[in-house]
Amino acid sequence: MNMAVSIQRGREREPDSESGLTLVELIITVAIVAILATAAIPMAKFQVKREKEKTLRRELWEMRDAIDHYKDAADKGGFMTKADSFNYPPDLQTLVDGVDVQTKKVKFLRSIPIDPMTGNNEWGLRAMQDDADSDSWGGQNVFDVHSKSQGTAMDGTKYSTW
Repeated sequence: MNMAVSIQRGREREPDSESGLTLVELIITVAIVAILATAAIPMAKFQVKREKEKTLRRELWEMRDAIDHYKDAADKGGFMTKADSFNYPPDLQTLVDGVDVQTKKVKFLRSIPIDPMTGNNEWGLRAMQDDADSDSWGGQNVFDVHSKSQGTAMDGTKYSTW
């Protein structure tokens, strides 16, 4: 029994040559982690851009849908509009403020959304009388809305043409 105890004590005193990492192993591990991190950064940027584009499409659809509902209500005689407006709203704020239809106020949009590409709620507008490729708004009515961003989407198109 005394001999077994002395053997165990002898092992405790011997340094274990396989414990810990060598400098080479540490360098290799750090290099692998750096390569993985470098690959993840473009993926994250790609995902952020994709989410902004998705939000832009949703916001444009929401505003265009509100414009269409306004025009439909005006065409059905729900309220009066200016003669040269072709029954389109005069501005986006009118869609938010609403119009009086008989005895109640009808709102078509909760708020003017923020353009995810520019970071503000200023949108490019097109009137019915404007050319299809016009960059300036005539001011008569709001026939269409687009982003003021000059950036390029992942599919190669300009955000301002969406």
